[in-house]
Order: sequence, then C-alpha cells, then structure tokens
Amino acid sequence: MPQPSFDPADPLGLDDLLSPEDLAVRDTVRSWAADRVLPYVAEWYESGELPGVRELARELGSIGALGMSLTGYGCAGASAVQYGLACLELEAADSGIRSLVSVQGSLAMYAIWKFGAEEQKERWLPGMAAGEVIGCFGLTEPDHGSDPASMRTYAKKDGGDWVLSGRKMWITNGSVAGVAVVWAQTDDGIRGFAVPTDAPGFSAPEIRHKWSLRASVTSELVLDEVRLPADAVLPGVKGLKGPLNCLTHARYGIVWGAMGAARACFEAAVEYSRTREQFGRPIGGFQLTQAKLADMAVELHKGILLAHHLGRRLDRGTLRPEQVSFGKLNNVREAIEICRTARTILGANGISLEYPVMRHATNLESVLTYEGTVEMHQLVLGKALTGIDAFR
Repeated sequence: MPQPSFDPADPLGLDDLLSPEDLAVRDTVRSWAADRVLPYVAEWYESGELPGVRELARELGSIGALGMSLTGYGCAGASAVQYGLACLELEAADSGIRSLVSVQGSLAMYAIWKFGAEEQKERWLPGMAAGEVIGCFGLTEPDHGSDPASMRTYAKKDGGDWVLSGRKMWITNGSVAGVAVVWAQTDDGIRGFAVPTDAPGFSAPEIRHKWSLRASVTSELVLDEVRLPADAVLPGVKGLKGPLNCLTHARYGIVWGAMGAARACFEAAVEYSRTREQFGRPIGGFQLTQAKLADMAVELHKGILLAHHLGRRLDRGTLRPEQVSFGKLNNVREAIEICRTARTILGANGISLEYPVMRHATNLESVLTYEGTVEMHQLVLGKALTGIDAFR
C-alpha cells in the first residue's frame, strides 16, 4: 500500500478521525463563514460593530448552527464533535461570531432545554434554533465575575409573581436578545429565569470602547423591578450547579473554537513566510522561521486532537467538567501563543487588519478570561489532582 503524501494542512491526518457527516458539517460552516464573515469582519472589527446581526443569526439558524447539539424543538441534533467542528470554523473567522453561536446555543438555549419546563421549551427553542429569536445568558455581575455564588441580583416572590432586580455585565447578545436567561438569588437559593427582554424594567445598554471582541454585541443587563409570572422560573434546577452546567457545555465549544483562531493565524504566517522576501529569499527559508512554524503546527494540531478526544467523550456521556477545564486552559493559552508567534513572522504587517493575526490575538484575550479565567481552571485541575479545595 503506498504511503500517503504529507498534508501541511493536516500533518497528523486528523481528518481520518472524521466521518463523512462530520466533514459535511465542517465544510458547510466553513463555506458560510468564508462567504458571510471573512470579507467583512475586518471592517466590522475596526468600526466596533456587528451590523446585520439578526440576519446573520437567521442564516446560522438555516444551516443548523444554533443549538446544533440539542435534540428536538427544531434543533439539529448534531454530535458533540460536529458542534466542535462548527465552533472551530466560526472562530477561524472571528471569535465574536463563535461567541454569538455559543451564547445562543450552549448557554441560553441549553439552559432552557436542560432545565426548562415543556411550555418554556416550546415557547422559546424553535425560534431560537431558527435564529428568529436571539438569546443571552446573564450570570456575571459588575462586582462578581469568578465568584457567581456572591451575585447580588435578586428575585423575590410577590403574590404569584417574581420580581427581579440587579445588574449583569459583559453579556454577549444582550442588546439584540429577545430572551435573557438570568440567574438570581432567591429565598430558595440561586434560580434561573427566562426573561422576555420586552418586559417593563428590563434594559440592555451596549458596552462600547472594547478593544477585544469588537465584532460582537456586548451589553450590560439592567433589571429594575422586572415583574415576571410564576412560570418564568426554570423548574429543573436550583443552586449554582445550573449555570455551571451550562458553562461546561459552552467551554467545550471554546476548546475547539480557540484552535480555529490559532489555525487562521498559523495559515497566515505560513503563507506570508512563502512570499515575504528578506536578504534575497523568502523568510520561510530561514531556520528560525521554520522552527517557529514547526512549533506552532505541533501545538495547533495537538490542541485539535485534544478537542476531538473531549468531543468523543462528550458523545459517549463520559466527559467530566475537569476535563473541559483541561481543554480550555491548554487550548486558549496555546492559541494565544500561536497568534503572538505569527505576529512576529509577519513583522509590522502583523498589526494590520489586512491580516487576521492581531484581530485574533486581541479577541483571544477575552476568550482567555471569559467562562473561567486561567486561574479558575488551574484551581479546578489542582483540586482534582490533589483532592484539596484551594478556591477559598
């Protein structure tokens, strides 16, 4: 049997692990991103806006990318690996686009699908899967990021209603959402609520002056005595395990997505090294440049292999939250290093929006700390390794 040729785009032959259905999902999302994001994203990033976000959401719904690993209610019912491949391709275009999809599917939709009543699922999920309704997820507060158990947002019973008051911060999709999944303290512990964003007292001012995730809608949520009916509460969970379960699902997508940003920067560096000449020859012919590219390729494809392994475990129902922390910690950290190394290969051009490198590098600074900072994931793993809780 003849030895297969070496593929620089897939040096470990990882495509051999994918089924025809997996490849079809990947190709569909890659084609959509190439057509609808890549030609425009530098301009969006420079202007700090994501114009046409609702249209983009509907298009993402039409290709089955919203809540794609969920079943029923118009969701695609895709495998965890297929969802991961979609996240990789979306983030290869821009982290902001992947965040739109992650928050919609892995946080807002997942919370309703996992913990909601049947009436809540039927009310919200079909429209969200189609991209007709955008969702957001309110957990982080201005003074309580890594310590959500100390949240101040409170929901109190008033007759048969709930009344919510508080603020949430750094909320993706907030200003364009039709429903917000909001977590609040109650007399009975932390509860989740499906909050229609047209409810009196609810507002979502957009956060400006960001230098990361600029092609993304980021908002504050303000709840000023928002009155909700009794059936707005998600009945399937009490306590912090509810939002943390959702975050584990979303972090899994980040494990894949970060490798998309890294791949885009790596590919830009390889192409640049072939065409940029110094001292009479392409810089890709110098040993130091080749060493950089080799190291980048090793970490990139190790990270993709790790993501694939975690995806297979999730599909089998054996993936643990500590393993997701392992993946997020490693892959985001290595993706940032790949982007920084790519920037050195591109030299001054590395800071230009004509190339994707600086855009991805700055986006990953947000990905590094949202849905669990480096330190929090280190402590998750430290506790798992030693059996000693060092969080407090």
